[in-house]
Amino acid sequence: MKYFLLFILLCPHSLLMSQEYIGDSCDIGREYIIPEVTVLSKRTINEIGIQQTKFDSTALKENIALSMADILAFNSSVFVKNYGRATLSTVAFRGTSPSHTQVTWNGMRINNPMLGMTDFSTIPSYFIDDASLLHGTSSVNDTGGGLGGSVKLSTRPAKEDGFGLQYVQGIGSFYTFDEFLRLTYGNEHWQLSTRAVMSSSPNEYKYRNRDKKQNVYDENMNIVSQYYPVERNRSGAFRDLHLLQEAYYNTANGDRFGFNIWYINSNRELAMLTVDHGDESDFDNRQREETLRSVLSWDRWRDNLKIAVKGGYIHSFVAYDYKREIGNGVMAHMTRSRSKVNTFYGQFDGEYYLGDKWLFTANLSAHQHVVESKDKNILEQNGDKAVVGYRKGRVELSGSVSAKWRPVELFGMSLVLREEMFGTSWTPIIPALFVDAVVSERGNIIFKASVSRNFRYPTLNDLYFLPGGNPNLKKESGWTYDAGFSFGVAKDRVFSFTGSANWFESRIKDWIIWLPTTKGFFSPDNINDVHAYGIEAQGNLSVVLPYDLRLGVNGNFSWTPSINVGEPRTPADKSVGKQLPYIPEYSSSLTGQLSWKSWSFLYKWCYYSERFTMSSNDISLTGRLTPYFMSNVTVEKRIALKWSDISLKGSVNNLFDEEYLSVLSRPMPGINFEFFIGITPKFKKR
Repeated sequence: MKYFLLFILLCPHSLLMSQEYIGDSCDIGREYIIPEVTVLSKRTINEIGIQQTKFDSTALKENIALSMADILAFNSSVFVKNYGRATLSTVAFRGTSPSHTQVTWNGMRINNPMLGMTDFSTIPSYFIDDASLLHGTSSVNDTGGGLGGSVKLSTRPAKEDGFGLQYVQGIGSFYTFDEFLRLTYGNEHWQLSTRAVMSSSPNEYKYRNRDKKQNVYDENMNIVSQYYPVERNRSGAFRDLHLLQEAYYNTANGDRFGFNIWYINSNRELAMLTVDHGDESDFDNRQREETLRSVLSWDRWRDNLKIAVKGGYIHSFVAYDYKREIGNGVMAHMTRSRSKVNTFYGQFDGEYYLGDKWLFTANLSAHQHVVESKDKNILEQNGDKAVVGYRKGRVELSGSVSAKWRPVELFGMSLVLREEMFGTSWTPIIPALFVDAVVSERGNIIFKASVSRNFRYPTLNDLYFLPGGNPNLKKESGWTYDAGFSFGVAKDRVFSFTGSANWFESRIKDWIIWLPTTKGFFSPDNINDVHAYGIEAQGNLSVVLPYDLRLGVNGNFSWTPSINVGEPRTPADKSVGKQLPYIPEYSSSLTGQLSWKSWSFLYKWCYYSERFTMSSNDISLTGRLTPYFMSNVTVEKRIALKWSDISLKGSVNNLFDEEYLSVLSRPMPGINFEFFIGITPKFKKR
């Protein structure tokens, strides 16, 4: 047995003043004239010292064509690495890799157990009602393994009285079509919701290919000049279907039962690279996916006690096929990969309030993964079939206890102790200590600091992938430190201004990275010790202007050096002391919205500094991706009719036609346009 000694102290309830525009994000056409109000609230005891970014519901529902990758890019300081729309999109949180960011949906971890990461392009923002980032040490409150942080995604009851319907149709450049439909029904006990999103496009945008040069000849066939040709994105078509069914039953006695089931059907081509010289008809590079996620929940509330029990199941089938023409129109399989993932999930959460000064929590979750991965190479010459892959199962347990203490209104502390098991291996105790104190009531200035240890185990592909898996890998481990402050000031009916600035530092040992071997394939190894540190800052401003104008501005900035401080592997190893590949040192984002009566104008901007594609940071040839910024604008008009509310919206993406790459040799679209019409019929309410 393992015994814990718990010290716990808490964080304050500081007074925060803010002005909010209150409305239902689904009521896209109604116009409410609500006077500005001042909202006084106390910091909840369960958020002591936590560094988090919460996304406004209006940002999540701003555009049916957006995925969570787009939301993160324009509303946070994390770097979103993407290969274009409807292609793999991952995040680099605080200078770490995508597998260092844990992602939960309604409490269930949805990171792929084979790869360890989450593709945010497969998560429609219209399917998410609540989203937040837990930075660094704060992720230990929710789950382990988040050396960079965690992303919490969830849905909630629709709160309808009677029947409701919303339909949005989107049409965009490159023959892109997006459709969203939501049906709801609710009464005093039941809340039912059905959502569907369908997106498709041949995705054939034009771009200037700076990896190729065309020669211009004179009449004597002498080269007189050269130019970069304009090409189109080849073999990048996609079709995605998402269905989400939810049902909630409230007993009106403090108990609520819920059921959520999410189905994904995706068929995506993988676009050709800028360095490919063949014809698209010579290739078929395609990935198909079918995923089903389901969660059954029971929540019970009492005066000082909350209990939540959840169970869930995930089934995912992913097929990847790469074919090439070998002559006479015959297409031969070069790669035929199939993977199946079945995950069974269970979780218990408990919260107990002892007066208004103590909060005790306990959490226990279990994920049972069963994975089958096969790569079948078909040798057309003799009909033989060579199959490589693995079939493995792994149990992952995670449990935590915490105590939060608030002796006075202006000061508090919290201690979290977590332990995890992967397979048959247990982590050491994972402690996290948080301090929260109000240093100035006048400006609601709150000092926050935290420290935690954390671990991440190798993924199943890291251990067992053939060829290349390394069963001798060690778990990654690290310590993370955070310190910063937040503030909030407001003047009734005039403005509100909130913000925060934080310093963080992480030291991660035994960082896992895949490297080429002399045998002709890649293999993972614990080669790096990484020192990631930096500054994060964010601010929100809301201003009431004359003539019924309202202005809202949100900004984020991060400086995140992520340096390899390990020992050189060979005399030729030049990666020590260098920034890790594909992690920008600087990133920032800005959104601004100006509203007048039933009109609104939205401007979104993000910036990423240069990224290196090689661990040596060698900028010769293709070792560097240049900095870029992105600007999008949207204009919306809401129309209220007797029978329905109408929303008309037009968007311009990449407003200044920026030429940029997020990933080496993956072309990105220039300026493009979208138009949306939304209809919300007005049913008679009881």
